[in-house]
Amino acid sequence: MRFMLILKGDPPPGAVPPKELVDAMTEYNAELARAGVLLAAEGLHDSSRGARVIYAKGDRRVVDGPFAESKELIAGFYLIEVRSLDEAVEWARRAPVDKAVEGTDREAVVEIREVAEPRDIETIDEDQRVQAERSLLNR
Repeated sequence: MRFMLILKGDPPPGAVPPKELVDAMTEYNAELARAGVLLAAEGLHDSSRGARVIYAKGDRRVVDGPFAESKELIAGFYLIEVRSLDEAVEWARRAPVDKAVEGTDREAVVEIREVAEPRDIETIDEDQRVQAERSLLNR
């Protein structure tokens, strides 16, 4: 089973992560890799360097960052492959995200979401399933 560990937050524009956080995340990445569960891991720039495309009532509009709801934004993610949600929760509990909020009144959140596989989507037809599974093999 594949799970995405979503690291919530949005650092201030131009902020650089403290060395303690970088060191802790580097060790955590290595631990995930040694365990053979790590598929991908990426951090994201703050939302001031991003944009949103909003689709509503047949119209599309672009809104440039930064975005106000920092608790709802994604600061980074891990994609892991484990046997169960419980195992994914255990890995998320070990993520050193607390280092990102030390000395502040902010909270650190790691959201865990299972990746939907083609077989999980009831409305997919056989050709779409085969195409999706082919693309998964190429990952």
